[in-house]
Amino acid sequence: MTDPVRFSHDGATALITIDNPPFNVTSQAVRAGLMAALDAAEAAGAARVVLTGAGRAFIAGADAREFDAPPQPPHLPDVVARIEGFAVPVVAAINGAALGGGLELALACAARVAAPGATLGLPEVTLGVVPGAGGTQRLPRLIGLGPALALIPEGRVIAAAEALRLGLVDALAEDPCAGARNIELPARPATGAMPAPAADPEAVTAARALAARRARGQEAPGRAIDLVAASARLALPEGLALERATFLELKASDQAAALRHVFFAERAAMARGRSGGADIAQAVVVGGGQMGAAITYALAGAGLSVALVETDQAGAERARAAVARLYAEAVARGKTTPEAAHAPQSPRHSIHAGYGALPPAQIAIEAVFEDLAVKRQVFTALDAALPETAILATNTSYLNPDLIAAGLRNPGRFLGLHFFSPAHVMKLVEVIRAAASTPQTLETVLRLTARLKKIAVPAGVCDGFIGNRILTRYRQACDVMLIEGAWPAQVDAALRGFGMAMGPYEVQDLSGLEIAHANRKRLGWATKPGFRYIPIADRIVEETGRLGRKTGAGWYDYTGGKAAPSALVDAIVRKESARVGITRRSFSDAEITDRAITAMIEEGARILEEGIAAAPADIDLVLVHGYGFPRWRGGPMHYAERIGLSAIRGRIEALAAEDPLSWALPEILRRTTDSGRTAWPI
Repeated sequence: MTDPVRFSHDGATALITIDNPPFNVTSQAVRAGLMAALDAAEAAGAARVVLTGAGRAFIAGADAREFDAPPQPPHLPDVVARIEGFAVPVVAAINGAALGGGLELALACAARVAAPGATLGLPEVTLGVVPGAGGTQRLPRLIGLGPALALIPEGRVIAAAEALRLGLVDALAEDPCAGARNIELPARPATGAMPAPAADPEAVTAARALAARRARGQEAPGRAIDLVAASARLALPEGLALERATFLELKASDQAAALRHVFFAERAAMARGRSGGADIAQAVVVGGGQMGAAITYALAGAGLSVALVETDQAGAERARAAVARLYAEAVARGKTTPEAAHAPQSPRHSIHAGYGALPPAQIAIEAVFEDLAVKRQVFTALDAALPETAILATNTSYLNPDLIAAGLRNPGRFLGLHFFSPAHVMKLVEVIRAAASTPQTLETVLRLTARLKKIAVPAGVCDGFIGNRILTRYRQACDVMLIEGAWPAQVDAALRGFGMAMGPYEVQDLSGLEIAHANRKRLGWATKPGFRYIPIADRIVEETGRLGRKTGAGWYDYTGGKAAPSALVDAIVRKESARVGITRRSFSDAEITDRAITAMIEEGARILEEGIAAAPADIDLVLVHGYGFPRWRGGPMHYAERIGLSAIRGRIEALAAEDPLSWALPEILRRTTDSGRTAWPI
């Protein structure tokens, strides 16, 4: 293994290069290597030291794998202090990402020269901690309190041009090492020796308000604001001590553990498509509605040629307009150029009425509505129109892919590819293994999802796969609470308080009550033996025609787009309780959240037990990225481990004793707790 820090000496300049691929994180070996390299520069009598990174990163932060272990010397604050107090100037040549501890090292340097493509930031709050090596104290001294508050509590990462404008870097250079060798050092003291920034109460208040909106329930952003604000009144040593104590406290918190869990799960998911499989250059998408247009836009954005298929010419024109709208919206948001808005008319896009003139694509993705007969017709046509080697993928949310694939010439090239809406924005995609899907088919699709920068989660075949299966169970548990005494607005508020992006009834009003209604009918819940069917939602749809926001009324009444509890819905809830002889009782918010989240965990355990998901972390990724589960709680399976699997078992057993039709202890949870293990089996 090569040394993660290299030292060379050329005349009056020493060069220290961090080479710890892939991200040059500040592991213990890197910190020790930096100290040794500074010793070497001192011994060589260098007049200037240039600090840079190998590859595409300067230093992309700390090694998060070390967060669960006791700190090992040398500690990053000691390395930062040595650079800032070094006998000769140390200049940062920021060749790529300078994030977290990497930027803290750069802040200690006498000057900073960045490549135009470099990025800089202190994103520690995204891992549930604060900067721990001076970032909250040095950055405000360098660029001012207000700008620092706009970066640190949000975890923002900025481009080199913005960093230059803020005064965070001193120059941009295509060759930052050459620039660092030659730059005239600015006439200012070391960053830590600069005067404390001026207090800015208005900026602090604004930052707190923003954190309350965007980081509801999270601890680190508020603590970061406290630290940045403190830089205006504390001397550097006191500020650094407070920052370090806060960092160490938060590092051991449940939120930090949860955010690290999600971070590593995402990294593992993104790595799935880096090896194996074949490259795809040309794709067909069937269905030009909202989902099909968004999939087309995403594929074209990744460099594929895409043929979008509709049933007739009128449908083809609607599809063309739908794709064009996505490009226009991207231009309006500054996400692409006006020239790209003409992409639907470019050779990379083709819109087809029917299957008669399709290109020989390597993959076809069906995105029509959830009807088994319609989907089978689509794949019969695709099977005839495309090469036998073309991968065929269904975007079904609930239907059995094996039934959809019946009759295909080569079922080994068929699978499910469940995008989440809007498909060009949502990062999650479930990759569904059909009964005959070959490993090569799966590998090629995972390679494609990686190219699309999606978080791909493989799943087996069951109703709803991972996410929608858990969603169905979660909603059923909430409906049971309604009939027992809770109210829709109370359930929604309690689950938002837990950290869910929206409550279950708000979500149904947004997506449309007819979707869940059709699913319940398909599953035959009303007559399903051994199942506790709650007819409240079906009565709302069938008796009132309320379908949610689109009709101006659903679980809630809507006036001018604002939701209000519905007396009509509450009356249906009350009547249904009376009809089945239930004396309604009050529910606390804690009881609501405990029962609803425990239902998610129970269903997740069954999904794990059945092999539908390969690992508990995959279930967590689906719920975090597809269903609004709070990232800072880590997903339901991680959350269960933090509470304690024995405690979860106790909850389920107590609920099962009261309501055996709704609850039963999963065997995997029984075995795990009986054996004394505290984590799910992997």
